[in-house]
Amino acid sequence: MRSWLAANLPDGGAQRPPRPGRMDPELARAWSRKLHDAGYTGLTWPKEYGGRGLTPTYQGIFLEETARAGAPGHVGVIGLNMAGPTIMHWGSEAQKKRYPERILSAEEIWCQGFSEPGSGSDLASLRTSAVLDGDDWVVNGQKVWSSYAHVADWCILLVRTDPDAAKHAGLSFLLVDMRAPGVEVRPLQQITGDPEFNEIFFTDVRVPRDSMLGEPGQGWQVAITTLLHERGTLGFGLTADLERQVNRLIALVKEPAPDGRRPADDPYVRDAVAGEWIELQGLRFTNYRALTTLLQTGIPGPEGSVAKLVWSEANQRLAKVAASVQGLSAQLTGEGAVWDGYWQYQQLRSRGNTIEGGTSEVLRNIIAERVLGLPRGR
Repeated sequence: MRSWLAANLPDGGAQRPPRPGRMDPELARAWSRKLHDAGYTGLTWPKEYGGRGLTPTYQGIFLEETARAGAPGHVGVIGLNMAGPTIMHWGSEAQKKRYPERILSAEEIWCQGFSEPGSGSDLASLRTSAVLDGDDWVVNGQKVWSSYAHVADWCILLVRTDPDAAKHAGLSFLLVDMRAPGVEVRPLQQITGDPEFNEIFFTDVRVPRDSMLGEPGQGWQVAITTLLHERGTLGFGLTADLERQVNRLIALVKEPAPDGRRPADDPYVRDAVAGEWIELQGLRFTNYRALTTLLQTGIPGPEGSVAKLVWSEANQRLAKVAASVQGLSAQLTGEGAVWDGYWQYQQLRSRGNTIEGGTSEVLRNIIAERVLGLPRGR
C-alpha cells in the first residue's frame, strides 16, 4: 500500500499542502475513483455489495497509512461511512443493488439532510415534512449545515411523515435525488471564504414511494443506525486528519524564519509541538480500544464521542500554535504569506470543529452518561 501511495498520490503527497482550502471537487472525485480501482474503498463492506469483506482493523490501517503519506480523503465520505452502511442494513433488495456500488466508485456523491435551523442537537424536533400523494412523498422544508450538498447527487433525508405522533415516532427516512425539481441548494460562505456547508430547500419535491428506508415512522431507528456508523468510523478518520496536521506543524517549525532562526530551536515551541504529538498518540490508542470493542461486539461504542471531542479541541490548539510561531507574519493571508496562508485558513476553519458533528457540550454529556455511567440529573 505504501508503494502504491508513493506512486499515485497527487502532488507527491507532500506534507506541506499546495494551497489552503479543500481539493477541487473534480480532482477529489478522480482521486476517489483511483482509490476504488485499486481496491481501497469499501474495505469493510460485504463482498456482495462491492466491498472487500475485511475487518475494521484494515480500515484503521488504511486511514493511518494515508495520513502518514499526506493523502487526501475520499470525496464520498458521507456515502461510504453513513448512507452506504444504512442502505445495506435497512434497504430493500432493489435499493441494495442500486446504490452501494456507485458510492464506492464515487460515481454518486451523497450528502446528509438531518439538521434544520431550529433542530440541531434536538434532532427529533425537525419540521421538514413528507406527505404521501399517490406513489410519491411530497417533501417541503429546509435543511442546513449539509456538507457536500453543492456537489451531491443524492441525500439521506430525515423527514416528519406523521405530525400527530410523538416527535420520535413521526419520522421517516428518505433517499432523495438532489436533481429532482424543487430541490435548491444555497452554499453558506464561511469565515474562510469557502462554501463548505449548505442550506437545502425542498419545495413540493416528489420522491418515489419506494425511496424510503424502512417503514413510515421508523425514521428515528434508521437515523440511529446512520449515526452509529458515523461514530464508529469517526475515530480513525479524525486521528488521520490530526496526524496530517501534526506532521505539517512539525514541517513548519523546522523551516527557517526570515531572520534565519527555526521555531523548532525554541524550547517553548518544541514543548507545544510535543504536546500536540502526545495528544495524537492518546487519540490513537483510544481508537484502538474502540476498535477492540467493535471487533468483540460488532457494535460501535460511545468511544467515537471521545475521539471527536479530543480531536476538535486538539485541532484548535494546533492551529493556534502554528499561527503563533509565525509571529507578525501570521496576519498575512494568500500569496506571499507563510505556506500561502494555509495555517491562517486552518485557524479560522478549526473554530467550527467544536460545533460541527456534535458540540463539545453534547459530547461531554454523552461521555458522562455512556462512558462514565454518571446519572442524567443531580
